[in-house]
Order: sequence, then structure tokens, then C-alpha cells
Amino acid sequence: MSAHTSSEQSHGHGSGQGHGHDHTDIDWEAMADTLEDNGELHLPALRRVATRLGELFTAGKEVRRVLDIGSGPGVMTCALAEAFPDAEAVAVDGAPALLDRALARAERAGLGGRVTALHAELPGGLDGDGHGGGGLGEADLIWSSKAVHHLGDQQGALDALAGVLRPGGLLAVAEGGLPMRFLPRDIGIGRPGLQSRLDAVQDHWFEVMRSELPGSVSTVEDWPAMMARAGLTRVTSFTYLVDLPAPLDGTARTFLHHHLTRLRDAMSETLDADDVKTLDALLDPTAPEGILRRQDAFLLSATTVVAGVRPES
Repeated sequence: MSAHTSSEQSHGHGSGQGHGHDHTDIDWEAMADTLEDNGELHLPALRRVATRLGELFTAGKEVRRVLDIGSGPGVMTCALAEAFPDAEAVAVDGAPALLDRALARAERAGLGGRVTALHAELPGGLDGDGHGGGGLGEADLIWSSKAVHHLGDQQGALDALAGVLRPGGLLAVAEGGLPMRFLPRDIGIGRPGLQSRLDAVQDHWFEVMRSELPGSVSTVEDWPAMMARAGLTRVTSFTYLVDLPAPLDGTARTFLHHHLTRLRDAMSETLDADDVKTLDALLDPTAPEGILRRQDAFLLSATTVVAGVRPES
């Protein structure tokens, strides 16, 4: 399992792979370029988030070990290493190729001595003590973006992550927000309101994905209440915004092209024929109305972070 500031924008969901196949079988390594592009687009906001997390600790709290659960290619791992210069930052992911990217990114940023990688398939990787018996080991800060919802028992995952924290440690999860927006309501091709219909299809995909996960448990997704049930106190939440106005640069356009390609591949059987035709036009690399060329494409996303502290005693 990988996670993602990264891969999953609308509603914080993944958009799946293939046509009507297992919704839980997502090839994160095949999405590596898209994950890293998206991380780059979010990097200024992620650095602000990392700084804000530091402000949630009790004054003087020493942060020595940070875990990024479902790290993907390590964009946030490195941002956390920058924000907490006395800490080891650990990228935790189930995809070895993404962990390799995380380590390479750390080397390029001059953080190679403090960023390490831990291969762990979750939720199984939460078991053990981290000292030869598997598991994550103790941490002062645990960050996880859009990973917990890929685990069947979301409350159980939060409980386990909270149990890894040292007293006074902080757990922060990004698991909410608003659907990403990147096109006007009327784009001049097809029926207006395409993005709203894509949202509905993705909501259905997400519902099926959750139901197919091993050990899937239906949970009211009140994340602050779930954090409190995990034994955390001083629970708070905040939302960070990524606002890239039109016209977009090449990195953002390429990311949106990949995003729409995944939607086209995964959901063409659910969308009506007119919307599939519109998607094909948006994906045409030579068409002026395509996402790679049109001047009205933008990128706006809002992601909510919920955080809580393990009591000192």
C-alpha cells in the first residue's frame, strides 16, 4: 500500500486501474512519475504543513524519529526531514521502487544521512516491535496522507499507529478535504458539468474499493472522533490549499493528463458515451481543447489534516 499526497486527488481517492478489475489492486509503482509530479506541485504547501505540525508539539518536545506511512516517492518524507532537523525521517511503503525514489530524492536534497526507508505492507506491517520482529518501531511524529482509507479497518489502523507513538508524540493523517477542481463548468466540448459527474463516478469506485478490502469495516468517518477513540488528546484539524491558477505550467498539465488517463481507463464503463468522448478530447495531446494545451486549466485542491497527541502519562 502506498499513499499519497500524491496519487489521489478527488475526494482523496485513488482512481483505480483497469476495467472492472479488483478495485483494491492498484499498481502504485506504475504511477511513480505521477505521484512524484503531484508531490512537487504540493511541495510548497507540504512544507507549510510540516512546519505547522511542529507547532502542535508541547514546547521543548524533542522529535527524534518521524514516520511517513504510505510515503510514496518520499516528497513529504523529505519535507519532514527538513522541518525536523534532529530527527530520522523514515519513508514507509509497500512498493520498493517508490522507496528507492524516496532515498534518491533525499540524496539529491542533501538529506541522505537522515532519511531511511522501511518496506512494510500494511496493515500487517503495524505488527511487531520494530526491533528484529517487524513493525514500525517507536516514533515521535507519524504522518500519513490518504493511506489509512486503503486499509479495511480504519479505526484499527489509527489505534495501531497511536500505539507506536512515544508519550507526547503526534499522529497526523490527511484523510479529507474537497474534490480537486481543474476545469471550468463549461469547457466548450461535451455537456457542461463534467467534473461533477466524474466526482460521482469516483465516489462509487471508492465505495466498491472500500467494500472489497480485506477485513473491511464500515466506519463513520468522523476523523477527529476516530483519533480520540485511538486514545489521542488535543485533537485538532486544519486544511491546506493548493491553488495553481491558469495557465498552468508543464508539470501541472502533465499531472492532469495522467490523472484524466487513469479516470478514462478505470471508469469508462461507468461514464456515459458522451463523457468518454469528452475525456478522449481532453487527452488528445495535439488538440487545442486538450488538457495539455488549453489555457483555462487550473489546479485547486483542499486537503484536511487531523492530528492528535499521545498523552504523556
